[in-house]
Amino acid sequence: MNIQIKASFKKEFLAFFRTNRFLIIALVIIGLSVLSPLLITGLSSLMDSMSDVYNDLGMDVSEMTGMLSSSASIGVSSSVSDITGAGLIVFLLLINRAAGGEQKKRTVIIPRSAGLRSLAYILPKFVIYPLSAFVLAVLAMIASWAVSIRVFDLNDVTFGAVLLSGTLSGVCLMLYVCFHLALGTATGKAGMSAAVCIAASVLLPNILSATGSGYMYNPFTLEFLAASAVHNTFISGTHLVDIVGTVIFALALMLASYFIALFAQNAKRIDNSGNEIDL
Repeated sequence: MNIQIKASFKKEFLAFFRTNRFLIIALVIIGLSVLSPLLITGLSSLMDSMSDVYNDLGMDVSEMTGMLSSSASIGVSSSVSDITGAGLIVFLLLINRAAGGEQKKRTVIIPRSAGLRSLAYILPKFVIYPLSAFVLAVLAMIASWAVSIRVFDLNDVTFGAVLLSGTLSGVCLMLYVCFHLALGTATGKAGMSAAVCIAASVLLPNILSATGSGYMYNPFTLEFLAASAVHNTFISGTHLVDIVGTVIFALALMLASYFIALFAQNAKRIDNSGNEIDL
């Protein structure tokens, strides 16, 4: 690793960790994963305490309350949507500076003028931020499982299923983080990039689900695969092979995003002919 790439890794690492961005993201993602099963059991307890009121209204909620408090898989699977939903949104917004925001503020003009190469500028972003998203997703699923097995009546989730679900959730986060980094650094418009990626993460899975598209080999439905993995639905040889294929496809898209971002940076030129300096 040459000096320039090493310095760029140090710069991205410090910009992410010393500015408390990582801490905020970690607290949000892990906090949501812990809060989700607690909210479900809390709702079950509240409905159970109000059973007399519901009975007076002619409503029998005993079956629903029993279902909500029955198994840990309900709490763990509910955490997946929180991690890949609200957690992803917070992550994308807080890395806006790395995803083109610094170009808008023109803080890369001097480093580029001093010889900063595109590889050294792009590579650290596509290593530090996606890997951080993956690690946080796995830790969040483990935290959700640890809480769920204590607050629910039945522990029907194995640690292997939790790791598989966390892995799929992490790959899902990585995919959209890479998209955000590619689009943001290529255009220099981090806000627009975040809005596009957030909209895509919300709309694409639902649209594909509504059209009846299969989950396998479809990286945009990884959150549904992650939720299903909690219930041991895919713990079999055939399904695991299909999941590996889906993950490989997602990784290929991330790699393509990296090369697109690198190509876009190489294609840019600094124009000093006018009064403004454009990237």
